[in-house]
Amino acid sequence: MRLLAFDKSGTPTLGVRRGDEVVDLSVANGALPSDVPGLLAAGPDAMDAVRAAADNPVAGSALPSSGLIYHPPVWNPGKIICVGLNYADHAAEASLEKPEYPVLFLRVTTTLVGHEQPLIAPSCSEQFDYEAEMVLVIGKAGRHIGAPNAFDHIAAYSVFNEGSVRDYQFKSQTWTSGKNFDGTGGFGPDLVTADEVPPGGKGLRIQTRLNGETLQDANTDDMMFEVPELIETISEVMTLQPGDVIVSGTPSGVGFARKPPIWMKPGDTCEVEVEQVGLLSNPIIAES
Repeated sequence: MRLLAFDKSGTPTLGVRRGDEVVDLSVANGALPSDVPGLLAAGPDAMDAVRAAADNPVAGSALPSSGLIYHPPVWNPGKIICVGLNYADHAAEASLEKPEYPVLFLRVTTTLVGHEQPLIAPSCSEQFDYEAEMVLVIGKAGRHIGAPNAFDHIAAYSVFNEGSVRDYQFKSQTWTSGKNFDGTGGFGPDLVTADEVPPGGKGLRIQTRLNGETLQDANTDDMMFEVPELIETISEVMTLQPGDVIVSGTPSGVGFARKPPIWMKPGDTCEVEVEQVGLLSNPIIAES
């Protein structure tokens, strides 16, 4: 099942993709929670109700998918936890050693941008870089989750373009500034439920194309810290809640490591694709 968020009278609204149509859950079943954290927190019965609504849509609930304005599929996560240097070839191109412990940092919700919506190139920097990443969305709360139980806590997968402002990223060791400019994190288009994706998103091709040119092309098998280990490590520190987002790292081929560097700039279009999960496309515009 594929969940998404689209704009309805200025409000993000949940839908289920069915081929060329989207079932508006606010019409199909108004008793359901109206956002992903609430829906997942309501448990399996709520997700069963979503499937029932999508399988037998009531009159007026099915919309054509063409022309939708997308929001990030989880527009209000409690936490956005990102993983740095999680592919050996990316660590190498950055002239950094393989970490002994996952490099973790946080993003904020004002960075999030939906499918087909513009990423904003900051006016203070020309070093706006792309990063193809697979997203995990937590479905069941937990703390001290052992790796063998990690898959029980994953509800869905998605796609992320973790736009990074490199000169600001490296102003400090925490990377916070360069990873948190408003409107720099593409997310979507869909959440694909875990039953439709290999456990841990293993064995999936992951790519970035900038203006049609392939710049990243790898496989999620190349992650140094696989999904169960990431969930075990993160949940040792903090409680994971339904709707929390984990952005699992990018492979080699990023712009700053190229000679000469390649940056996203106004007028460009950047696509990130994760096999079986989806294709995320965003135009780039200048900050106004």
